[in-house]
Amino acid sequence: MEVIVLGSGVVGLTSAWYLTQAGHEVTVIDRQSRSGEETSFANAGQISYGYSSPWAAPGIPKKAVKWLLQQHAPLKIKPSLSPELYKWASQMLLNCSQRRYQVNKSRMLSLSNYSQECLSQLRREVTINYEGKQQGTLQLFRNQQQLDGAQKDMRLLELSGTQHTLLDMEGCLNQEPGLRPVADKLAGGLYLPDDETGDCYLFCQQLTKLAESAGVKFEFNTDVQRIIKDGDNICGVITNRGTFIADSYVVAMGSYSTQLLNTIGIHIPVYPVKGYSLTVPIKDEQLAPQSTVMDESYKVAMTRFDDRIRIAGTAELTGFDYSIPEKRKATIAMVVKDLFPQAGHFEQGEFWTGLRPMTPDGTPIIGKTQYKNLYTNTGHGTLGWTMACGSAQLLTDVINNSESAIDSQQFDLFRYSA
Repeated sequence: MEVIVLGSGVVGLTSAWYLTQAGHEVTVIDRQSRSGEETSFANAGQISYGYSSPWAAPGIPKKAVKWLLQQHAPLKIKPSLSPELYKWASQMLLNCSQRRYQVNKSRMLSLSNYSQECLSQLRREVTINYEGKQQGTLQLFRNQQQLDGAQKDMRLLELSGTQHTLLDMEGCLNQEPGLRPVADKLAGGLYLPDDETGDCYLFCQQLTKLAESAGVKFEFNTDVQRIIKDGDNICGVITNRGTFIADSYVVAMGSYSTQLLNTIGIHIPVYPVKGYSLTVPIKDEQLAPQSTVMDESYKVAMTRFDDRIRIAGTAELTGFDYSIPEKRKATIAMVVKDLFPQAGHFEQGEFWTGLRPMTPDGTPIIGKTQYKNLYTNTGHGTLGWTMACGSAQLLTDVINNSESAIDSQQFDLFRYSA
C-alpha cells in the first residue's frame, strides 16, 4: 500500500520508518529542506519515559495564577482574543481533576514505556548515532512540598512498572556531582533510571538516511496546501509542487495539523505551546550535568550531550509566534547558572524556540479518523521524541488492522466525543 506522511519531524519520520518496515511504500512531504527542522530541531534532548506527565494536573489552575506574577515562571500566557486558545485552555482546566490526571498520566506512561521498547529494538536492528546515553533523569526538588507531592506520582509510576527512586540531598549529589557547590538549594529528587538523552536533530538526520536506504521518498521544500476529499475518502494532497496521491495518508504536522484538518471538518484540540532552549559548549565536565536534570520549580531541563549542554523549558501560550523575547532567554539561562554556574561557556550560548503540539489532556492523538484512509499522529506536546517510536508502531498496527501491544482507542481522536 502507498502511504503519504505529512511532516518529517521526529514523529512523522518514525511513522515513515515503521510503515516502510511493515512493507508499505512511503512518501514523506515537508515544507522544510531537511527532516527535523522545526520542533525537533533543538528540543530538551530528553527521552523521558518516567517523566511523562500531563501539564493538566491538580493544583495547576492555582499555580498558573501565581505564575502570571512571577518573572521566571514556567508558564506564560500572552493576552489574546483567540477563540482557539480559550477553548483549549477551558478543556485543559477540565483535565486538572485528580481523576482525569490519573487517567491521562497512565495513558502517557503506557505509551512512553512502549516507546522505550521500540527505540531499544530499533537500536538493536540498525546503527544510529545521536550522542545517545541511557543514564536516567533526576527530577530535582528545591523544597519539602515538592518532595511530598512526588508521592502521588510515585504510585502511578509503580502501577505502570516504571523504575524510580526517591533521593535525599546526598543521593542527588551522588547522582549528579556537579550539583555539590549548590547543595544548600536542594531538598531531594526523584531518579528515573530508564530515561535517556540525546540530540533529536541528529537522530532525525540519521533516521532519514536509513529510511531513504529502505525506499522512503522524501519530498522536501514542499508546502502542503490542502487535502482533497470525496465522501469518506481522501483522494490526494495539493501542494505548491503539485498533487500527491496515495492509498492512505498520515497527518503528522505537529501544531500545524490542526489547521490542515480543520479544512476537512476534523477538529482536534492541538494548540502550539511555545518552548525555548539554550545550547552551550561545556566548560567544566565535572561541574556539568551528567545526564538530564529537571528543575521542578521552573520546569527547566538541563541535558548533557557529548560536548554541549541543552537547557530547555517554559510553556508560553502565544499562538504561532517564533520571536525569542529577552525575558524568556533570561529564565532558562538563570536556572542553569543557578544550578551549574561553572558548567558552560554561556557567552557562546545559542537560543532557539519551537512550537510543541499540545493536547489539553497531554495525550497524543494517534490513529483513525472519520475518513477511512486518513490517520493522525500528532499532539505529543513536550514528549514527541519520548513517544515517537511507540506512536509510530501503534499507528502502523492501526493502519494494518493488526493487534497492538497497547490499546489504540485510548489515543485516537474519538476519545474526545466519548
